[in-house]
Amino acid sequence: MTAVVTREQRMNHADWIAAAEEEYRRLGEVLTGLAPEDWRARTDCSEWTVHDVVAHLVGAAESNARMRELVRIAWKGRSLRPGEPRIDAWNDVQVAERVNRTPDELLHDLADAGARGVRARRRLPAPVRAMRMPFGPPLGFRSMGYLMDRIYTRDAWMHRVDICRATGRPLELTAEHDGRLVADVVAEWGAAHRQPFRLTLTGPAGGQWAQGTDGEAITADAVEFCRVLAGRAPGVGLLAHTVPF
Repeated sequence: MTAVVTREQRMNHADWIAAAEEEYRRLGEVLTGLAPEDWRARTDCSEWTVHDVVAHLVGAAESNARMRELVRIAWKGRSLRPGEPRIDAWNDVQVAERVNRTPDELLHDLADAGARGVRARRRLPAPVRAMRMPFGPPLGFRSMGYLMDRIYTRDAWMHRVDICRATGRPLELTAEHDGRLVADVVAEWGAAHRQPFRLTLTGPAGGQWAQGTDGEAITADAVEFCRVLAGRAPGVGLLAHTVPF
């Protein structure tokens, strides 16, 4: 059974790079408008403030821009959080190394590293993107392209949601950008659990999808649907099947 995506065809490498560029632009707009107290606000990432989330985003962008930085972070975090996903340890290193950066410095760092990271991701040749590697949970054994194209873009998108929720800032949503990201999440979710469903997601990023017959009928806000699949909120039934972000 294959999920039927009603909005767009599945995204290719060029689409993901364009989406990453747009996501960094939108993040920059949100962050530029934050007050000093907003940077101290707690987010849905239970251990992180807005400052911590942006520090992670800068670290992730630097890892995109320079492969040796990704290797360095992985090596430095190898002994942290034993028994937990290694990516959590990578995140810990990224946040800890930027704990003293001011909001203005983080804004500059994100714009700079984000641009360099997107350029590096754009240049990744197809054979490198096709290489499969053991990333550990929650990613598992995936291609480098899955990490560089899909996951880093989804991660930035979900953290923009986190920041807007924590600070009360409006969340910019469009069908052309956010709708395609949501559609990709739905397709991966449907392929992972392989159960029949009828899904209606509301809002600018929403749409309708179906897989099989006589399946669970779900209606939800598109952003809330993604928050559940990302582990930000509890899910029952088919919504208990998470998707990497």
